[in-house]
Amino acid sequence: MTDAPPVAALTLSRLGALPGLDPAWSRTVRTVDPDGVSRSWHVLDNRVEPRHGTMICVHGNPTWSYLWRRFIAVAPAGWRVVAVDQLGMGLSERLTTPRTLPERIDDLGRVVEALRVRGPVVIAAHDWGGIISLGWALAHRDQLVGVVLTNTGVAVPADSAPPALIRLARSPLLRNAVCVRTPTFVRTTTALSRPALPRDLQHALAAPYPDAARRGSVGDFVADIPLAPDHPSRPALDAVAEGVKSLDVPVLMLWGPRDPVFSERYLRDLLERMPHADVHRYANASHLVTEDAPETAEHAWDWVADHVPAPVATPEPVEPTTGGDRPPMPWAALTDRAQDPSTAVVELGPDGRRTISFAELEQTVRDLAAGMSEGGLRVGDRVALLVPPGIDLTAALYACWRVGAVVVVADAGLGLRSMGRALRGAGPDWVIGIPRALAAAAALRIPGRRIAVGPFSRAGLQLLRAEYSLERLASLGRGRDLPAGPVDDSDSAILFTSGATGPAKGVVYRLDQLRAQLDQIRTLCGLTTEDTMVAAFAPFALYGPALGIGAAVPDMDVTAPGTLTAPALAEAALAVGASVVFASPAALRNVLATARELTEPQRAALGRVRLVMSFGAPVPLSLLRAVQQLMPAAEVHTPYGMTEVLPVADISRPEIEEAGPGNGVCVGRALPDVSIALSPLSPGGVADGALTDQPGVTGEILVAAAHVKDRYDRLWATERASSRTAGWHRTGDVGHLDDQDRLWVEGRLVHVLTTASGALTPVGVEQRVEELDRVRAAAVVGVGPVGTQQVVVVVVPALGSARSGVLADPELTAAVRSVAQAPVTAVLTTDALPVDIRHASKVDRARVARWADRVLSGQRPGRP
Repeated sequence: MTDAPPVAALTLSRLGALPGLDPAWSRTVRTVDPDGVSRSWHVLDNRVEPRHGTMICVHGNPTWSYLWRRFIAVAPAGWRVVAVDQLGMGLSERLTTPRTLPERIDDLGRVVEALRVRGPVVIAAHDWGGIISLGWALAHRDQLVGVVLTNTGVAVPADSAPPALIRLARSPLLRNAVCVRTPTFVRTTTALSRPALPRDLQHALAAPYPDAARRGSVGDFVADIPLAPDHPSRPALDAVAEGVKSLDVPVLMLWGPRDPVFSERYLRDLLERMPHADVHRYANASHLVTEDAPETAEHAWDWVADHVPAPVATPEPVEPTTGGDRPPMPWAALTDRAQDPSTAVVELGPDGRRTISFAELEQTVRDLAAGMSEGGLRVGDRVALLVPPGIDLTAALYACWRVGAVVVVADAGLGLRSMGRALRGAGPDWVIGIPRALAAAAALRIPGRRIAVGPFSRAGLQLLRAEYSLERLASLGRGRDLPAGPVDDSDSAILFTSGATGPAKGVVYRLDQLRAQLDQIRTLCGLTTEDTMVAAFAPFALYGPALGIGAAVPDMDVTAPGTLTAPALAEAALAVGASVVFASPAALRNVLATARELTEPQRAALGRVRLVMSFGAPVPLSLLRAVQQLMPAAEVHTPYGMTEVLPVADISRPEIEEAGPGNGVCVGRALPDVSIALSPLSPGGVADGALTDQPGVTGEILVAAAHVKDRYDRLWATERASSRTAGWHRTGDVGHLDDQDRLWVEGRLVHVLTTASGALTPVGVEQRVEELDRVRAAAVVGVGPVGTQQVVVVVVPALGSARSGVLADPELTAAVRSVAQAPVTAVLTTDALPVDIRHASKVDRARVARWADRVLSGQRPGRP
């Protein structure tokens, strides 16, 4: 910026009313800079007596203090909040010369002093405000008690170039044109959100920058980004980047992963410097994360309540009594059978059959683990496994565990886009994949060094941008000692949920929790070394060696359970003489649909199965009866659980018959060392009641057990909500216990209808409606405002084709109302209900609700 005459002050009153901004917060503060020049600052200040502390909020470029209005609006009692407009920005005094990073850090200290901020301070910062506020924090450690960062960075990560947007804007000619003479840079920042921010918010964020005279510092900020080693601000940047490694206060990072400027590489860099930080990623948020995800303000204050100045005292967590010795390490059974020539894994596929013995698998795992360690894989590294179930995946998984790595597993059934988003969020250090998976990982911008599955030449590896193949790593590790491996409470796995009720969440298991889970499965199934299994349900394709039993992976796409045929299941059973079958309801449906294709030897193989376990979704009794006919010697069970804690409860077909019809799906009694409680629902559908195990009380289902997940990965607010009751995991399912301690699941908490007469759970109504001869399937949804929702039943007629999106005929409507035991407003028909991709059996009620709303409002809805 060249010397220019002073620019007249711009006041809040001249901007007019801005959404969410209380004019009473606006004030002006004067400071004196080191040259003795008086400066005028604009700040937003709630002027509360800071009994607990002060939050200082610092914006970046080209925003202003308005960015923090929600943080002020929802601040708890006793917290003062001050959001500054940096000099030259917002409504603060315009500058005639540029400001460097060290000067801006000094400026912040001077205005904090002028505001008479004393005592505990939490800083909150965004964009370039991050480096400035952290610079202040390092100089005022005696005051600092917490840090909240949103999409910022303290250094350009070593493995990446500076953002293209910034590189372009730094060209002097372009910078002046884009940042100063025109509002391009300002408007581009507010346009990064998808969906776009409302126009009034875009206007408010850009309001202090209406002309070139008021945009000078926008360009100066860009020019002051010290990308070159000899830049005047580089020493200050490097000092902050190094200094934050020693920050020992709580840190929270609220992140928009769709940011093209501060991408997730910056998040990973910050976590390497501050590994103790909590993280919450808002899957659809971009650069302006506080605008794209308004809940960031409440999440930040929730976090402050938990961490500043010290965690709130809570009761000791419930500790389930497991008794006896601790469960063995996941690889212990494999090690015990290191000399065993019997079959460990059989992999059946279109290209034939592959088999590996326990002895061969143990040696392969040892070689791979040693080779991985030699190749640079370390304890705590995250390794994404993009390999179909079978021998290669099994060997890679157990080798990773032996090294002490954290395996990251996201089901391809999520779809490429959702899987890519999930894996980017997990931030793997390594990716192990088959060729097409590595190609997809590159297209999806999944980070991490690459390891290819398959025999490849050096040129082939270069083509895939892979450093190693599994074959090469095994060769590298042959004859070498195993690495030290993990400690008992280290992270061991990040398993992503199905995404059936929102974006897939990464569920973190520590090693001891994983061991407890395997012990529960072993006990539940009564497994001995005489057993063998067919793993047609994705998680169990990995667990055979850990359970100490041989396993066959059938010829199917495990991510699409409906591809399992009866002959494929029978051939897998024949391959290992299977006594146990793990399969999802969708897989079993197709098995029954193709049972007529079985040969006599195949039928005989299925006839020798002693146990069928069907996980993943509720299983209709009619399906269980049909499975029992196909496998007459088997006990058929449907355990209840979820990615966060599996298994929780169990029930067999005869026990379901004994329980009879009820309000929901009976999933049986809690397993040993598992506790179940209910948090009763309020009339508004909120699970806020005191915990109870009394029969007949409907509420959110809570579980306590040794094998409950450790946390959600980089979803701090989601984790806090799920574990806010100390010692318990809130499942998000609703249900009740009966007088025989059996659990009945009535649906998901997010699907509870809030009618004028109170909360209504959907599953019981759906079950009663589906008993009608004219109905093949039903979904119950609420339409309208919370608290006065109308009950709408959407049915798929049993006979003939249905016109989608029309009211049911009077006879069917009357029949539905007669059995529903609920105030049904409307009955709609469709030819099919949408289900989630992964399970092919869980109805997407949120989608049905949106569709029903369109139908009833007279729009052309299409199909749900």
